Amino acid sequence: MTRSQVVVVGRPNVGKSSLVNRLAGRRITVVEEHRGVTRDRKVVPVDWAGIAFDLIDTGGWVERGTDLERKVATQSSRALAEADLVLVVVDAGTGPVDEDLAVAQWVRRSGRPHVVVVNKVDASTHEPTIWEFLNLGLGEPIGVSALHGRGAGDLLDLLVERLGSADAPADPDSQEAGESEDDDDDDGVLRVAIVGRPNVGKSTLFNRLLGEERSVVHDLPGTTRDSIDTLLETDEGPIRIIDTAGMRRRARTEAGLETYAVLRSLEALDRADLAVLVVDATVGATGQDQRLAERIAAAGCPAVVVVNKWELVATEDRPTTLATLEHRLAFLGDAPILTMSALLGRGVHRLLPALRASATDYVKRIPTGALNRAIRDLQARHPSPTGRVRYAVQGAIEPPTITLFASGRMPPTYLRYLERGLRERFELGSTPVRLRVRVE
Repeated sequence: MTRSQVVVVGRPNVGKSSLVNRLAGRRITVVEEHRGVTRDRKVVPVDWAGIAFDLIDTGGWVERGTDLERKVATQSSRALAEADLVLVVVDAGTGPVDEDLAVAQWVRRSGRPHVVVVNKVDASTHEPTIWEFLNLGLGEPIGVSALHGRGAGDLLDLLVERLGSADAPADPDSQEAGESEDDDDDDGVLRVAIVGRPNVGKSTLFNRLLGEERSVVHDLPGTTRDSIDTLLETDEGPIRIIDTAGMRRRARTEAGLETYAVLRSLEALDRADLAVLVVDATVGATGQDQRLAERIAAAGCPAVVVVNKWELVATEDRPTTLATLEHRLAFLGDAPILTMSALLGRGVHRLLPALRASATDYVKRIPTGALNRAIRDLQARHPSPTGRVRYAVQGAIEPPTITLFASGRMPPTYLRYLERGLRERFELGSTPVRLRVRVE
């Protein structure tokens, strides 16, 4: 049954994301006391009183603004067009302002059902200010405090009442109340995190895969501030694509907002099955790209390297560019390197098959007999100076994890030799192979 869509709109910095976090019961969206923090649409599943619906957090809507603000407003308009109910959030501290009136007119023109939510009503002494918002012409307002939770339960009751029977019943066996779709790691859908430095084209690639402008794309580094999950139905099967914020060097990361955005990106990487590392072809693999490659390797997930903006590299420079990339990103083993132009759509069609191939390797099981024959051959070619592997068995997948029963400790360099040999022997591609040693 289709879940109803409750879209949260309003001018910038009235507390829309704080309200979404409060209604969801946990911190899901990025919140900071700066104008324009939220830029993309964020879908947050909510269960209340046995009814399930989706809250859609949007960026601040302004009637006129900069190019980036207009793109953010376009995202809000698209969400509004699909809304079953609209929450128009305003600020009790400032009272009605011209921007609130512009938002009200915009919502009225949409014809969507709506509720005015007066945020920052942190005490009973603030309640009289609620009625100032009657002049928006959107009906009787309701006062809440997203910061302290005041009135949140009443608002949820009102949402369920207004949505009525059109909502999907909550599934008690699927998610607990207030849990985010981000936490649904056991749905069997392949999770792919798109990571990279700021302004390398991650969101452009994300939008190209989706076939719509879901993430705000702008030539300003750091446009994406949060991780955006979208389920994509493909010929290769369903894939959950996670667009993440660009990760810069720590010295260049602003305290607070950007630090939290980077932490969310790393969290998305940790729960991903596969990683797509996007590199700017015109710059090449930087030191930060190398650190990201190390982080992907530490997460234990296979990777596909996307060299974006390939159309901007001169033909005679392309072989050198690729050779340098392969050398500097050696942390990722035999990760496929795909050249493409996300902006023009060239080469993007090769990404999904590459991801599926890597996913197949990620869950591959090696027969015990074949594994031990491979270990014997590798040891015969280059014996270890400190011991010998007597027996090996694969104990886990995601990634393939092999326990080596050895007569002595294995040097790290020798373990890397065995790992490379096993990856080549069993055609594991970019999938990490974890080796654990038990000395007997």
